[in-house]
Amino acid sequence: MSSISSRKKKIAGLAIVAIAALPLAACGSSGSDSSSSDSKVSVAKPVARLNDLSTGGTTAIKLDQGFVDALTSLKLTPGVVDGAKLEDGSLIFPITGGNVTYFKPGTAKPYVIGQIQHEASGLSLTAGDIKVELTNFNVDPGISRVYGDVTVNGKVAATSAFLFQLRGATLKPLQTEGDTAILEGTKVFISPVAAGLLNKTFGTDAVTKDLLVGVAKITVNTK
Repeated sequence: MSSISSRKKKIAGLAIVAIAALPLAACGSSGSDSSSSDSKVSVAKPVARLNDLSTGGTTAIKLDQGFVDALTSLKLTPGVVDGAKLEDGSLIFPITGGNVTYFKPGTAKPYVIGQIQHEASGLSLTAGDIKVELTNFNVDPGISRVYGDVTVNGKVAATSAFLFQLRGATLKPLQTEGDTAILEGTKVFISPVAAGLLNKTFGTDAVTKDLLVGVAKITVNTK
């Protein structure tokens, strides 16, 4: 009898664990085949893994015309900070560190994970005697967010703030060219946090969340 009772307790315990795990499994997939999706995640092997991105590379954002028009209507002049560049309609930020792992789409979710850091560079927005600088971008592709620091006329307004939202539905498959790997096609949007901060600073309500900034192209050194 004690053996039967022990087995019952073990079975009950396993059932509780299984029930408790269900919400976690549901978060991993939006489809009806979550069990197969989860199994793919557990056995997926990366196509590429770069453990140190400090050896060079850039993140370029091809600015959307709607974003440029919005800045013009708000009389905001865009500029660059320190190592960043604005060339041919694209903001270009040097990659200074981080790591990234890329899985074949469909074998893992998310299929790009890691951090891509851009220290000592950024974007400035100026109107009259007010200058806002967004700097030290840290891209987290796993949660589709970009964090960074904000200063207003040289004074710190926020650190590690959620500045941009990424949407990777238009991301192209990983491309390789010699000693470089390229991830291109992710759309970059103003976050609700950044929209609120900019509106407050410049005294407007015209900066809306989900304003499309442009399309990103990340180029990293694979050496």
